[in-house]
Amino acid sequence: MADKVISVDKIKAFWHSQVHDPDKWDLNMKLLRAVGLFAGSIVLMRQYGLVPFMFLFMFLLLFIGCSARALYPLPSRRNDRNRRPLQTFRAYNIAHRGSNGEIPEETSAAYMRAIEEGADFIETDILASKDGVLICFHDVNLDDTTDIANHTEFSDRKRTYEIQGANITGYFSVDFTLKELKSLRMKQRYSFRDQQHNGKFSIITFEEFISIALDAPRVVGIYPEIKNPVFINQRVKWSNGKKFEDIFVETLKMYGYKGSYLSKQWLKQPAFIQSFAPTSLTYISNLTDLPKIFLIDDTTMPTQDTNQSFWEITSDHYLDYIKDYVVGIGPWKDNLVTASNNYLQTPTDLVARAHAHNLQVHPYTFRNENQFLHFNFSQDPYNEYDYWINKIGVDGLFTDFTGSLHQYQEWTSPFPSSEKDAYNLLNRIVAMVTKFKHP
Repeated sequence: MADKVISVDKIKAFWHSQVHDPDKWDLNMKLLRAVGLFAGSIVLMRQYGLVPFMFLFMFLLLFIGCSARALYPLPSRRNDRNRRPLQTFRAYNIAHRGSNGEIPEETSAAYMRAIEEGADFIETDILASKDGVLICFHDVNLDDTTDIANHTEFSDRKRTYEIQGANITGYFSVDFTLKELKSLRMKQRYSFRDQQHNGKFSIITFEEFISIALDAPRVVGIYPEIKNPVFINQRVKWSNGKKFEDIFVETLKMYGYKGSYLSKQWLKQPAFIQSFAPTSLTYISNLTDLPKIFLIDDTTMPTQDTNQSFWEITSDHYLDYIKDYVVGIGPWKDNLVTASNNYLQTPTDLVARAHAHNLQVHPYTFRNENQFLHFNFSQDPYNEYDYWINKIGVDGLFTDFTGSLHQYQEWTSPFPSSEKDAYNLLNRIVAMVTKFKHP
């Protein structure tokens, strides 16, 4: 009979599929080392003429294996040790309002899709209802992403409010109770995106959002924004004189979110807190040590609470000040590299200066559609990811298409250094195993 040689490619493919299974992460890394020990032992036995003992050795391994605990515990017995940890070796994949390129933004389905597609963090905007419940919703008004126009029972709720110096007319979450908001249904913001999910999903609360992350089969971080705090604190009142920011942080604490960046507690339940309002970030710095990100608007937009210009808040002097309260900044990407006639120009030095102040940079928002891609990238979002990650050197990316970013990163940088070591070990194991010939 012809000699049989184990296929190296098949072994590698099998290992890659197993080690990337979130439910098997820790176990398979241990199994990989065990396979190495087993293969090495067989090689030594053959080398020193101990072949008769090979069968006894294999029997003992089989006996021990059969008497040991199950490799994969029942779902009711799972714990954090069996969940794949958050990756920290490459730029963070931040699911902007969930996977909202496919499913209406800020819905449970959009967040669950983002988790399925490989998001490191699911991002949300936090507002409040009339009765003080924190909800996940981007706009202060409900008009663009819900079916409020079809609810004639609420026709008398239309209001005009001044928000950041502009008068906005519409239906606002602060004028509806949670029960009333739950009667609305979400829809896609952009008409050129998939419309089949319109009307299927309701507005979710901050607590429901947190539960989605905690119920994920692997460790998934959350990235909530304190949205329009000046407006919310003007329109919604809580007992005991508490502010929007107080309720926000209390909710995070209630679900166990704590710890500074990369601390043991943080890695167990990762979270970034973001806001465009510097006073909110400085205020909550006394309430929680969770890492915070200072969001930076367009060059024409002053900060909503301190009325500071873009140029002031991106100066070295201000970065030196804000670094005591935040771990990074989140600017609009076209302010990091400006465009002319849809072509990107020479990058600004903001990323380099932020890094010099030990601040991460998480720009927003990356979208796959051609109208959002600059001509430099030949209509290819992978080219855009490559530019921002490898040339500009950002530390995280807000994207509407989590799956695309995840696939790009898996293709270009699938392994951290420790996993590369394991992969090299696998190659050595394969080299040993393929020396055997079977009759």
